[in-house]
Amino acid sequence: MARAENKETASPTAQMVAEMARAMRIKRQWTQEELGTEIGYSAAAVSAMETNAQPASDAMLVALHRVFHESADFFETARRYVRMEKYPQQFQDYALLEEAAVGLQLYATNVIHGLFQTEAYARALIGGGYPPLSDQRVEELVEMRMVRKAIFDREPAALIELVLEESALTRGIGSKEVMREQMRYLAEYARRRNVTLQVLPLDAGFGGEYAAGHGGLSVVETSDHQYLIYLEVQEESWTLSDPAKVSTYAQRCAKIRAQAMGPRESLGLIERLAGDRV
Repeated sequence: MARAENKETASPTAQMVAEMARAMRIKRQWTQEELGTEIGYSAAAVSAMETNAQPASDAMLVALHRVFHESADFFETARRYVRMEKYPQQFQDYALLEEAAVGLQLYATNVIHGLFQTEAYARALIGGGYPPLSDQRVEELVEMRMVRKAIFDREPAALIELVLEESALTRGIGSKEVMREQMRYLAEYARRRNVTLQVLPLDAGFGGEYAAGHGGLSVVETSDHQYLIYLEVQEESWTLSDPAKVSTYAQRCAKIRAQAMGPRESLGLIERLAGDRV
């Protein structure tokens, strides 16, 4: 939402984008309405962007890049920096690692992992958190969570393995319809060739072994085939590179996968929760 106070808090990147967009518009002798027509936005939205009352969204940056392609890819380059500035500070370094990763091994506990959330689920989860966030901040975080999904279709494709606690599938977020849509979305992604999705059942510990008692974790394989561990709890985060620690966490993640349901059985459970299978 466009707000006057946004002009005072706009990031340096947002201010530079606004100045460049205005300069390029004037160079072409376009009004704000004419630029809006070209990029699919109203004149008011263009004005809000140029004054930083409502900084450019990722979608608007894509449209500006399409129209002002002669600007040496400025708007396309700016997208990355705008995204980084919108992420919570503790997540910014990991976001760069995730974006470039060739492989991710993920274990998620209380809720659906962010990469696999629908927009409605993400909005309900972020908007219902504490302390409460402004509507604008909620929308920014939802947008950034959706932008992260580019990793699924990137070339070369990243291999993504997710183990999800069964409790996250049955914990209601938003509404029953939101959860039904979320289950169908999970099932769709579970069928992707570069995705392996497994569910860790509630009774996993009955067999005498339970490797998942220490919380969620992410194992990241970087583009140069190094392995890092990312941990996050209560809005605090750590990225670990010490080989001994990385080895321990990677082995724990492998053990969690071994104790989970197989991919086919996991997909069947998700489809039943979505109401698409008896």
